[in-house]
This record gives sequence, C-alpha cells and structure tokens, in this order.
Amino acid sequence: MAKNNYTYAVGRRKQSTATVKLFGAGSGIFTLVRGEDTIPLKDYFGGREYMYENALYPLAVLGDKFLKGYDAEIKLIWGGTMGQSEAIKLAFARALTEINAEYRLQLKPFGLLKRDPRRKERKKPGLRGARRSPQWSKR
Repeated sequence: MAKNNYTYAVGRRKQSTATVKLFGAGSGIFTLVRGEDTIPLKDYFGGREYMYENALYPLAVLGDKFLKGYDAEIKLIWGGTMGQSEAIKLAFARALTEINAEYRLQLKPFGLLKRDPRRKERKKPGLRGARRSPQWSKR
C-alpha cells in the first residue's frame, strides 16, 4: 500500500471515534491499525458480519467497484463495537465526499452523511438509572 496520496476523514458515534485514511487505486484491503499491529477489519469484528457490512455500507451504496477499488487504514478510539462500526461508516462517507463532491448526492438520501447525535443519558440523583425510579412498596 502506498503511504501517500490518501484522503483523511473522521467519524464519530456515541463514545467512538474512527479516523480513516482512504487510499485510491487499491485492491479492497481494509485494515485496522492498533499501535504497531495491523488487523484486517473483517477479523476485528469477528463473526459479526453485519457490523463489517455496516462499516463498509457507503462503499457498497456507490457500487462494487468502490469496495474493490480502495484500500483503507482505520484507527479506532473508545466505544463499543457497534459504535465503532457506525463511526467507520460516517468516516468512509466523509472521505468519499472529499474525493468527489458528486458522491454526496448518492450518499445523502441514505443518511450516510449525518452524524447520529444520540448519547447515553446521565444518571439522575434519586433514581436507579437515567429514568428508572426505585421500586415502590406499600408497606
């Protein structure tokens, strides 16, 4: 993989942050960079194929030639695996629009360029969680 001529984008979801370096003229190799180690993205998500497909959804929307035409290096920080998958998806969509602004028209109807603002609600005093109240007993 050539270490120059790439497009850089950041995606976030819940506590997760994904930074993607998208290399053009690749062969469809998506790797996760953890310090000195590199892990294939498919192996990182293990048997959860739906998370892998969710992460690559913006490339799939544009067509099969995009799945096999780009390579990517991904760095993940924090969060759970589903949040990380969603963060990668947003980062891929943003990187593709950086490459060509016309891709925006194809990605926008699928909601791929919108950051999901939902977060975990904080715990309130006097309650067991964010909204769950303590169990009531009559006597």
